[in-house]
Amino acid sequence: MQTIEPQKNDRREIFGWLVYDWANSAFYTTVIGVLLGPYLTSLAQKSICAAQSNSAGCENGVIFSLGFLGAVTAKNLFSLSITASVLLQVFLLPVLGAIADYSNLKKRFMAIFCYAGVLASALLFFVNVDNYIFGSVLLIFGNLSFGAANVFYNAYLVELTTEDRRDSISSYGFALGYVGGVIMLILNIAMVQNAETLGITTETAVRYSFLAASIWWGLFALITFYTIKSRDALKSLPDGQNFVTSGFAQVGETFKHLARLPLTARFLLACFCYNNGIQTVITSASVFLSQELFVARGQEASQSFLLGIFLVAQISALVGSISFERLARKIGTKNALMISIVTWSLIVIYAYGFLDTTFQAWIMSFFIGLVLGSSQALSRSLYSQMIPRGREASFFGIYEISERGTALIGSLVFGVVVGITGSFRHAILSMILFFIAGVAILLFTDVKRAIHEAGNLTPDEAAGES
Repeated sequence: MQTIEPQKNDRREIFGWLVYDWANSAFYTTVIGVLLGPYLTSLAQKSICAAQSNSAGCENGVIFSLGFLGAVTAKNLFSLSITASVLLQVFLLPVLGAIADYSNLKKRFMAIFCYAGVLASALLFFVNVDNYIFGSVLLIFGNLSFGAANVFYNAYLVELTTEDRRDSISSYGFALGYVGGVIMLILNIAMVQNAETLGITTETAVRYSFLAASIWWGLFALITFYTIKSRDALKSLPDGQNFVTSGFAQVGETFKHLARLPLTARFLLACFCYNNGIQTVITSASVFLSQELFVARGQEASQSFLLGIFLVAQISALVGSISFERLARKIGTKNALMISIVTWSLIVIYAYGFLDTTFQAWIMSFFIGLVLGSSQALSRSLYSQMIPRGREASFFGIYEISERGTALIGSLVFGVVVGITGSFRHAILSMILFFIAGVAILLFTDVKRAIHEAGNLTPDEAAGES
């Protein structure tokens, strides 16, 4: 593969990089965020209830036991599948990132995992009540591939942009992703609402939505891989090692290097805490709303309502990613980020104690979207400034574990609380612990000093130098 010397702020490459957020957001919003949770839960409940002669309480029937951790039930199958995918990421992503830092394979790795995720997502079309466990396996593999591709995607932010442009480019990336997500959601809402007119069942319309999101992801990603270029590695392989052995060795080196950057490590810990809460709320929101506002009242969950809720969230996330980027210019990125995380805490309190109607759910979804875009975009750009040059992929391999599409401890806590209490409201409230911890750690993190310790310039310094 032909390589070039690194060049910053090339408009064509930045455009290609931005398009990938547009592409993969279709999978994250339609499949992970909206449809697959309620769909997989519903399939599990139908299968268990059909197998039991006494159907009382079968909606939370046990699939298999986890011993002292409780059990995998129909209600927590989705959240525990997310947890399983993240456990695999914990071992895989840092190694992949380390290998990429020693090679010019970032683009190739990104493409491989991108299309592995596309395939897994497309195969969800064939999941039904008879093979719902297969759907759980596809979810684990698809989410793993999604996260792995994002390691290399995020690392490109450092290679393509200078420090003074990272907040804006990162925010515009998320903004474009939300636009793509909105368009796909509108198409899916139209399909689900008009399923009978189209001569198909609602369940079939949901399965076609999985397929449509996969095609969207795969086709638009081609633009990204056509425009961005591979770059030479800044580090050479140690003597006597290959990419795999050096990759495993580099994971240890990355954590040692991180230990020498205590403020970067502290920021990463803060990200790990509040992102566990954010991602668990996002991935569990559709299941929470369908169970609390519909199933608990003896009604069938409205797929069009769930799609509409996420449509509102996507539109407000577009607004949030842009408006908070401008707020960050005035009060600083860290302060803007803290405002966003405190708002997340208020959201889960409201969901636990006050949410009772679908109208209230519409309002809550607006505020979720508003702080979703801001917290993700500002976290990514701020962290990118704290990474030593030449270690972008390996550091982002660690970061991706706590970033979007992953929720290790959060999804486990959510699933365990649901399994023990049978209450989604108690589970959603438990996420406030992650937000409080994240804000507390971030409050005592000197981000300017962290940037300097990594050998980088702050955005203001980079702008003045240019």
